[in-house]
Amino acid sequence: FFHLQKKRRAATARRQHLKSAMLQLAVTEIEKEAAAKEVEKQNYLAEHCPPLSLPGSMQELQDLCKKLHAKIESVDEERYDTEVKLQKTTKELEDLSQKLFDLRGKFKRPPLRRVRMSADAMLRALLGSKHKVCMDLRANLKQVKKEDTEKEKDLRDVGDWRKNIEEKSGMEGRKKMFEAGE
Repeated sequence: FFHLQKKRRAATARRQHLKSAMLQLAVTEIEKEAAAKEVEKQNYLAEHCPPLSLPGSMQELQDLCKKLHAKIESVDEERYDTEVKLQKTTKELEDLSQKLFDLRGKFKRPPLRRVRMSADAMLRALLGSKHKVCMDLRANLKQVKKEDTEKEKDLRDVGDWRKNIEEKSGMEGRKKMFEAGE
């Protein structure tokens, strides 16, 4: 009993150790990813956004503001256009999904009916006008004559079952059954 408890404790201690090691690895990986994202962000900003150089005169400063304002307007127009496109496509998706839901809800499978079809008619339906072979399955069957077996003769000879029961009832019937068994 104590041996099993020691094994369980060792197993749980090992599991806890493995969990803590995995968590430490995960923390270091997250820190590495964050540092890599920061470096990537700095590289992107350095490439796409040159450092701001403010001109000394008032006229040059006004021209710079006008250029920045024009860029902001163009970016804002693009943002608005993409938002409108996104709203339009989401609306279309919602409409189509609603139509799909409606169609699924309303459509019920019709009950299938059994159709009696001969083999020839079935082949004609499947193959169309190519079907030339006549499949008369009954023509290939053998003719079997029904022979009277002894059981059937016995059954016919017994006749009405009520009479048979009346004969076997009472002591005489039991005597007959006993004699017939020997």
